[in-house]
Amino acid sequence: MQTVDSLNRLGTETAFEVLARANALAAQGHSMINLGIGQPDFPTPPHIVEAGIKALRDGHHGYTPANGIPELREAVAAELESRAGRPLDPDRVLIVPGGKVTMFFAITAFGEPGAEIIYPNPSFPIYESLINYTGAKPVPLMLKEEDGFGFKAEDILSLITEQTRLIVLNSPANPTGGVVAPEEIERLAEGLEQHPQVAVLCDEIYSRILYGDHKHASLLAYPSLSERIILLDGWSKTYAMTGWRLGYSYWPESLVAKMTRLAVNSYSCVNAAAQHAGLAALTGPQDEVERMRQAFDQRRKAIVSGLNRIEGISCVEPGGAFYAFPNISATGYTAKQLEEGLLEQAGVAAIAGTSFGANGEGFLRLSYANSLENIERALERIENYLAEPRTSRSASA
Repeated sequence: MQTVDSLNRLGTETAFEVLARANALAAQGHSMINLGIGQPDFPTPPHIVEAGIKALRDGHHGYTPANGIPELREAVAAELESRAGRPLDPDRVLIVPGGKVTMFFAITAFGEPGAEIIYPNPSFPIYESLINYTGAKPVPLMLKEEDGFGFKAEDILSLITEQTRLIVLNSPANPTGGVVAPEEIERLAEGLEQHPQVAVLCDEIYSRILYGDHKHASLLAYPSLSERIILLDGWSKTYAMTGWRLGYSYWPESLVAKMTRLAVNSYSCVNAAAQHAGLAALTGPQDEVERMRQAFDQRRKAIVSGLNRIEGISCVEPGGAFYAFPNISATGYTAKQLEEGLLEQAGVAAIAGTSFGANGEGFLRLSYANSLENIERALERIENYLAEPRTSRSASA
């Protein structure tokens, strides 16, 4: 049996592989602290859960419109208007079963042999995976530690060629926690005026998880780019709803019908009860969102401070999301070696920077979506692991 070659070009998301191995080790009786998976450790706020339950009890058991229930699309448009600073059309909102669907739709809409797609590196691994899947050429935008893993507009603009079809942006970013300064977004918007053939996928899934003086800026705020911006966001990170599989996107008017047709062809529609829960999340109290953000901020400070105390490790302070991306190059380990050693011998699940692209060598991603107590215990285990001579570790393995 022979399948199409494009399937062989698909990559994966290593965080789920590390999670599976960590769970297997825990089941064998090993003590395990998971700083690998990017999932809030908080429960979904109760009023959101109750809205989902009520929807089921009220009989919302059937199909919904392929693009989402009207009241939820209206709530999403209202939410995005505060980001865009202008009225937005609910008919350009598409409710999807998780953020990856928007990535898949956008990248496959523009990617084909001969096309080029610019994406950040290191970054969420599915970007590069899907670009390769389409046969387009992946063009990495190399993110630098000295820039706080943000980017300069000129760095992106210099990569644009006549073959460039799409740019993928992510701020705040996974895996680095980097945040792009508003002035760079403004410069990018100005520069894109000279490249009318280029669309932009703005992954803003962490837009409400920001710290200190960092502010979120979106290309959606520039009306002149309205027909070229695809916005990705959702409920998973902000509202601790990863398992609900619920996301949303905002599309250029010219693409709405095509993307809706893709939805009909692939998943028909999104779970009805989950959409009612998502409506309660957007229109209900937001105090739990702020409480989670403050807890993440406290953990962020603790993990960065702790990492910088460990010999051989240095860590810049992330401005958003819930990831630290420490530089581990002075430890003498490659990123993959340290990932495996910490998992198998120290009981700490973390993700090698190379899982997010070649530019991630020398780095490790640690999710601080875990308790302060577990973070402190993990830091102690990492320090003890690195303090042990590698020769003695090999002898005892």
